[in-house]
Amino acid sequence: MRAYRLYAPHDARLVEIDEPEPGLGEVLLRVLAAGVCHSDLNVHDGLAGAAWDLPYTLGHEVCAEVVAQGPGVSGPAPGERVLVHGPLGCGSCRRCAAGDENICVRRPSTAFGIGLGTDGGMADLLVTDARRLVPAGALDPVAAAPLTDAALTSMHAVSSCRPPVEGDTVVVVGAGGLGHLAIQILRALTAATVVAVDVRPEARELAADCGAHHVADAGADVDRIVRKVSGGRGADAVLDFVVTPPTVEMSASLLSTAADLVLVGSGGGEVRISKPGTLPPDTRVSVPSWGTRDELARLVALAQGGDIATETTAFPLDAADTAFAELRRGGVRGRAVLVP
Repeated sequence: MRAYRLYAPHDARLVEIDEPEPGLGEVLLRVLAAGVCHSDLNVHDGLAGAAWDLPYTLGHEVCAEVVAQGPGVSGPAPGERVLVHGPLGCGSCRRCAAGDENICVRRPSTAFGIGLGTDGGMADLLVTDARRLVPAGALDPVAAAPLTDAALTSMHAVSSCRPPVEGDTVVVVGAGGLGHLAIQILRALTAATVVAVDVRPEARELAADCGAHHVADAGADVDRIVRKVSGGRGADAVLDFVVTPPTVEMSASLLSTAADLVLVGSGGGEVRISKPGTLPPDTRVSVPSWGTRDELARLVALAQGGDIATETTAFPLDAADTAFAELRRGGVRGRAVLVP
């Protein structure tokens, strides 16, 4: 079978490998779609996962069809379409038992998730633990695959905030693969006013299409816009999906009293916290990690109800190099997805 495998930093290749077989508690999946993420770029470039053993198959956003069950597996049945909850925990602690492997207290150092230190879904077939599977129903696989990270991380970020209420203002910084889904999740689950901020005109257009009440250029007077929208109070929550030094500085400056600053992106930005001074009183800062299996199931329900829709750009698996290059140069609208 074909698999897009990482052999060394800057060396990922589409190769032929043996087909895997499911073991105890595992299932064999036929991959229908696999998302491409900036996390994939980071491990490809050696900026993350330096301690993980190579080679392994990339791909942590997976929609697939069950082909066969290993011993001890009762469902889902062959032929059923599923999503794979990607975070890799110990599998036995109380958090893993609850489906919260993203916050496992005994996470192995050998991998972070499927496709992130262990074989993932940029391949024709994938073997994984049956406990990871969430039924996808009749969702389109290309649109569904990014629910497992792009939407799941966004859902977890929104869930980490104090619940926004009517009259609150929430700022989404970065309207790309994750941000455009965060906007939709906020619109579906809250009555808050959503302000989307991005330097790219095409991303601002996407943000408006996804339901943002107001859209601003990051290079413009964002503070003035947010103060006007919020009645001078500032943002009740800022979700920064970029986290570069300039965006973190801007995000912190927009906060109201008792607000949430949620740092999701991996752009190397830092926030300085001291008392008194750098942040408004009762500010909460969080660094969410992926999301839970229950949150993924909620996202499936939202997608099935038409409340969220993933903007995607599809590439065949044979064009994985092209998909990575396009993502790197910022040429992908929404989420890049590989289709075997």
